Amino acid sequence: MSLFNTDRILVPVDFTEASFQAQAQTLEFLTDASKLHLLHVLPRLSPGDPGVMWNTTNDQTRKEHVEKVFRERFTGPEYEGAHFQVVIGKPSAAILDYAQANNIDLIVIPSHGHKGVNRFLLGSVAERVIRFAHCPVLVLRR
Repeated sequence: MSLFNTDRILVPVDFTEASFQAQAQTLEFLTDASKLHLLHVLPRLSPGDPGVMWNTTNDQTRKEHVEKVFRERFTGPEYEGAHFQVVIGKPSAAILDYAQANNIDLIVIPSHGHKGVNRFLLGSVAERVIRFAHCPVLVLRR
């Protein structure tokens, strides 16, 4: 008997070393990469951003760029079948929405360990995911 159901595991990826370690540890745990869902959340564009004002960037080009960078970095056979998606929005809400829509069984999320003023100003994505997730959340600390 396993403590967690491992049919669909979500690992949010923010391109930090902590998220790459969470991803690697989850892959070691899984026997089949097709059970792994990787999600990157881009912030919404502001109408005042130079790229928007000059029509040099949009949400679609941003998504394509992130997908290209991810696929170039993670090309090994252990990633064949893994689901990678880029969405736009607020990180905690996007993670929770993706988990609900894809019937995720477990969310594995790294904690960046912000304390004090940084935590107050930046908030904690992991904390909000833990609080509102419909499934178990495994938080990996440094």
